[in-house]
Amino acid sequence: MVCYWRDERLIFHNFLTQRQITASPLTTTILDFFGRWRPVTELCAALPRYTPASLRTAVRLLVQHAMLDRDDRSPIKGTNELATWGEWNPAAGFFHLSTKDFPFESDLEVEFRGLVRKSKIKPILLPVKRYRNAPQVILQSAKADSEFPGVLLARRTWRKFSARPVELPVLGELLGLTYGVQKWVHLPQIGQIALKTSPSGGALHPVECYVMARNVLGLSAGVYHYEAGSHRLELLRRGASSAVIVKLLADQSWYGGAAFAVFMTGVFARTQWKYDYARAYRAVLMEAGHLCQTFCLTATWLDLAPFCTIAFADSKIERMLRVDGVSESVLYVAGAGVRPECSRHANLLSET
Repeated sequence: MVCYWRDERLIFHNFLTQRQITASPLTTTILDFFGRWRPVTELCAALPRYTPASLRTAVRLLVQHAMLDRDDRSPIKGTNELATWGEWNPAAGFFHLSTKDFPFESDLEVEFRGLVRKSKIKPILLPVKRYRNAPQVILQSAKADSEFPGVLLARRTWRKFSARPVELPVLGELLGLTYGVQKWVHLPQIGQIALKTSPSGGALHPVECYVMARNVLGLSAGVYHYEAGSHRLELLRRGASSAVIVKLLADQSWYGGAAFAVFMTGVFARTQWKYDYARAYRAVLMEAGHLCQTFCLTATWLDLAPFCTIAFADSKIERMLRVDGVSESVLYVAGAGVRPECSRHANLLSET
């Protein structure tokens, strides 16, 4: 739980349940009193200037709004898992849980009109910074006539896909080069660590990969876990459709045509094992970004049409994957399909 002031009100926020209340500073005294299991009668004795009835009402309301636990009730779902975060809380836990299940705008026209209104009030900022009075050194332009620069320059976020399926060997190559273990290294007295194509703090690799295959030739539609050590797919759930992908990706209808979607989750205990401070939560997010860029570049090299998005329905995805959202939680979503036949036109409709 955290508390803070907003618009001259004192807010008490249980970030596990996402319940918030506005209350007087006396609430802090009551919560502090129940830092260990105690009966309400002891509270009444400790605060004689308040009537027992008013204190019982306050305690009842705090229990009702998930600010206090009762010993005759089961702990709130996720309590034990969140407790394992240790020194990461409250900073990392508050950010992680408070930013889930955001209500995204799925209507592009509505979003665009909102941006137009905003730009009239506050102009868009340029994505470059300049020190005009500093001495300047002109750099030679990068050579773009070889394969790797060509892949970098060709990467786009696609919103149009061909109806043709992605072939299973292509999906396998993409998963292997992005998420697969390339080599195991033995650390004396510690154990084995994995090496992959993207960096990971302490080589702990907290990110897991799940694939929802909708249109992959040679693979039944369903949800699979990619086992990075043995380079294989493990079937978790049968069936996948465009409608389900759209629902899980915050009603972004343009991704319904993708052949498959990849859900990247974080298994936080792996990173917490070595890094017991909240800043390490940043590393998990960054590593998801490393992997996603590797995914998009590899997919581009394979002549696929990749996409990535942070607009998704966290809890729905986690229920589908049967992860608890605390010890393991979805962080990022990517996917791809075959490039549409009119690729030049379709690319004009894609993001950059």
